[in-house]
Amino acid sequence: MSQGKNLEHLKIPLDHIKLVTDDFSDTYKLGDTAYYSFYSARIHHFDKDQNLSFAKGKNVIDEPPSIVIKRIRPDRLDEQGHEMFLAELEMLTCVKHPSIVTLLGFCVEASEKILVLEHLFQGRLSSYLTKKVNEVGPLTWEKRLKICIDVAQALNYLHYEMEDQKIIINRNINSHNIWLDDNYGAKIVEFGISRFMPPNQIGEALYLKRKLGLKVYMDPEYALRGKLKRESDVYSFGVVLFEVVCGKLADNPIFLEESQDGLADVARRCFCTGTIEDIIDPMIKEEIGSENSFILNAQPNKDSLDTFLKIAYQCIAKIQDHRPTMEVVVMELQKALSFLVRLKYIHTYI
Repeated sequence: MSQGKNLEHLKIPLDHIKLVTDDFSDTYKLGDTAYYSFYSARIHHFDKDQNLSFAKGKNVIDEPPSIVIKRIRPDRLDEQGHEMFLAELEMLTCVKHPSIVTLLGFCVEASEKILVLEHLFQGRLSSYLTKKVNEVGPLTWEKRLKICIDVAQALNYLHYEMEDQKIIINRNINSHNIWLDDNYGAKIVEFGISRFMPPNQIGEALYLKRKLGLKVYMDPEYALRGKLKRESDVYSFGVVLFEVVCGKLADNPIFLEESQDGLADVARRCFCTGTIEDIIDPMIKEEIGSENSFILNAQPNKDSLDTFLKIAYQCIAKIQDHRPTMEVVVMELQKALSFLVRLKYIHTYI
């Protein structure tokens, strides 16, 4: 760990983790990614100093979980897996923001490498976008806007507002790595391939030989030349914005049939040709106005959508320097939300 940071207070014995997961039983398993397995578990409590109190008996499956165990998969204990674990541990001990997942502890024991994180009850944004409405209820336009604002504020913090002028480029923003809490507050949960940018390096870039991340979310300049900047995160977030407004993931076959680059390329073309309504989630069009009379700027809630689409389009510009900063993105998304707030106020007094 850099800076000689003392993390002893965050260490959790392996036997405690095995206890609450019944030795990593599938009963408690949430799922797998390329490098991690995720488990839900319960603890008695954790206080403001993040001191955890584990249950003395087995986990109780019918009680709501309070933590997530993020375990490097046994088959991925290679050099890259080790680097990802250390990077994520370092990043999460440096950040403190309401829209970034809270690290509660970690375990490095025997061959195990484990992070203990707060539990986010609604799960991945990607899963939520692909579920049927009758399973989860409608994800309203207002909820979608607030989710996007949460993530935008977290990215702005990473890029410009950290202590000691630290700068973090996440490099892996996508809807799989954005999780929702029980109030639909959104949090960034993945930092395994994130990189620190040297302080006072505004406009500078890192040039990386190994290009990591999911292709359909990847900044074209980074994908082509390994040029990593804050604007690389802006691009990835722009793809997420279009996922949110389309109600489909960026690698949906519908988009891949039109372009190997997925949603971003399709969204750019639709925006430029005035056919963007063709890919907007029908549920949003129904909420904002009839599909047959879908005209942007016709009333405040359509102004909200128009503002959202314009900033989303700017985020996915192919050239890095043509993209807005996250500060601008936050302001425009808040502006989009303000149209809805104004509309509610008008309706209240009519």
